[in-house]
Amino acid sequence: MNLGIQGRSAVVCAASRGLGYAVARGLAQEGARLTICSRVRENIERAAERIRQETGAEVVPVVADVSDPHQALQVVSEARKAYGQVDILVTNAGGPPPGGLFETPPERYDQAHRLTLMSVVTLVRAVAEEMKARRWGRIVNLTSMSVKEPVPSLILSNTARAAVVAFAKTAATELAPYNVTVNNIATGFILTERITELATARAQSHGTSPEEEVQKMAAQIPMGRMGRPEELANVVVFLASEAASYLTGATIQVDGGLIRSLL
Repeated sequence: MNLGIQGRSAVVCAASRGLGYAVARGLAQEGARLTICSRVRENIERAAERIRQETGAEVVPVVADVSDPHQALQVVSEARKAYGQVDILVTNAGGPPPGGLFETPPERYDQAHRLTLMSVVTLVRAVAEEMKARRWGRIVNLTSMSVKEPVPSLILSNTARAAVVAFAKTAATELAPYNVTVNNIATGFILTERITELATARAQSHGTSPEEEVQKMAAQIPMGRMGRPEELANVVVFLASEAASYLTGATIQVDGGLIRSLL
């Protein structure tokens, strides 16, 4: 199947490792020209070089913290400088720190709001007008299964990520007449550094080891295992493609069947 991504300009955030890196690599394999960002120069430049060597793709690395709106806008600016436009946007950011109601002070909600919600708002607004004018665009937001089923001890993520889905659904409705789609990925347990962080936090709370907590997570999944980053990346690549032209406003779970909700 020709996905229609060849030559498209794609921005992928938080792409130095984990899910962001897997998504960037997947788009590069389909011929996209990339602009990728993360907060640490050494990490994002190393990721860019790896993708170039593995796929032959054009890759522009940008150092940026997307919770800062000026830095987020700079990522889009660098993509336009390199390729003239942005056709595909994949929003992504490191998750807020774990914690429940009583151990999470109010100021952390503001930090989570800026990192998780406002980074998406800033980036989508930065590219939506040009996508609308060209009557083609793909926006995919990497969120979490918490948007469908809140995760214990992740009150910040549960709160902020639900807002991302509400924003995306509204944006999808407004942009649909212009052949611009907006979709979300509800990420389940995928083997990344984030899982290690969550397992460590749970181990400290439960008096267990991180390895035991990872095993507990995997045991909940009907498929009996955690996902691989490339399995999630494959779904994102499809959503970013011409083949997904009639799919918008959706929140698609990539979780091995973990989420039990009907919708």
